[in-house]
Amino acid sequence: MNLENIEAFVHVMHYGSFNKAAEALYLSQPSVTARIQSLERELDCKLFDRNGKQVRITEEGKRFLPYAQQLMLTYRKGRQMLGSKRAVQGEARIGCTVSVSNYVIPRMMPYLRSRYPETTYKFFTGRTDEIVDKMLAGEIDIGFVRHVDHPNLKTEKFYEDPIRLYVYPGHPFQREEKVTVEAIAAEPLIFFECGSLDWLRIHRIFENLNRPPNILIQTDNSEMAKKLIVQKSGIAFLPGLTVEQEVSGKQLYPVAVPEIEGISLQTNLIYRYEEQNPLLEVMQQIGRDFRRSEPNNRGFALAK
Repeated sequence: MNLENIEAFVHVMHYGSFNKAAEALYLSQPSVTARIQSLERELDCKLFDRNGKQVRITEEGKRFLPYAQQLMLTYRKGRQMLGSKRAVQGEARIGCTVSVSNYVIPRMMPYLRSRYPETTYKFFTGRTDEIVDKMLAGEIDIGFVRHVDHPNLKTEKFYEDPIRLYVYPGHPFQREEKVTVEAIAAEPLIFFECGSLDWLRIHRIFENLNRPPNILIQTDNSEMAKKLIVQKSGIAFLPGLTVEQEVSGKQLYPVAVPEIEGISLQTNLIYRYEEQNPLLEVMQQIGRDFRRSEPNNRGFALAK
């Protein structure tokens, strides 16, 4: 029995669509259809009823599904067991978004180096979809990304970084306990965003105003955004980790905005199911340390 055919079956079940399964597997839709048809011939039964774009699993498909999932799980577990020691005894390959690369990894490294002094580290910085591609191709062991939903990957929350409004010293908002959305909209804004749904929520706080916010500059680079604030070019909403040094040095000041309370940028840890890499447990502990620090947004202290 061809494991690729079983993988296609599990993906169609997970996504409820031949097209979406094809996208996740980086195949054409006809290729996924051919794999399902081949599996149906092997099993001598029909797994899906197709009505136009609608796909519904048959009773035979429902009965076969847990066995297909177990087969894929066993295969992944065996494959990962073979390479489980490499990441700690040799090279650990880690994929991460730009923000994690800039603000999280430098904090981790002293702890990781003390825990695994013989390990070398190879980092890949990119977009979430690029990191997922490398994870599925077996090119990285652990990834730090935004939201991911994939049947071959385990996703768990690593850290939520609160988004707040930051201003430069001497700005009128610095003396206010909280400011209104109307007042913010009238200020020159440097708008940093990285494609997350959380940034759409920031945009929406201005929806009911009579005039649009005064967005002077838009950027996908947090370093650029905070430097522009320090230079008094405007004010901006930014995740807390990106500005800790500037806030500590009194170059930037957070301002309370009730409408954005609870909005944060979430980073997730992803890895392959049944991952045997001991480094994963360390990353999970670091994530727990991060989350304990969230209420005060003061960074984190690693557990000894």
